Amino acid sequence: MAKSTASKVASLVLRILTIVLLLISLIVLTTTSKTVETDSGDLRLRFNDIIAYRYVLFTMVIGVAYSLLQLAFTIFSVISGSEGNLIFDFYGDKIISYVLATGAGAGFGVTNDMKQLLELGNFFEKSYASISLLFLAFICTAVLSVLSSYALPKPL
Repeated sequence: MAKSTASKVASLVLRILTIVLLLISLIVLTTTSKTVETDSGDLRLRFNDIIAYRYVLFTMVIGVAYSLLQLAFTIFSVISGSEGNLIFDFYGDKIISYVLATGAGAGFGVTNDMKQLLELGNFFEKSYASISLLFLAFICTAVLSVLSSYALPKPL
């Protein structure tokens, strides 16, 4: 079954939305830091001091790279009227949606656990905001995954 023009445009819009959400999420996460006063001096806590946030960052970077690649393919497909690589779209969207979901899950889990242990003001609130945007990007890629499955040829 060929992809309709409406499906291609919807894919294009969802891919752009995914990139925007991931980039904003990436910026918020990487700028999250907090200075804590201790007996031995000030201690600066950054997002990369927490290992799970490094994984979250990795999932964001992979998501942005894949989404940019797919955006270029989708634009080419819309302009040229070609089908594109339906199998790559199908499996790529599935894998990336799972990667983004695991990043969001890891981020929510560690933020919840750390927030119960430490009182760091808005450090964890910014983390929650970033991870919520990552979760929304996952929703977009999950919808793209469903759209790409409808575009596959049906067996006879």
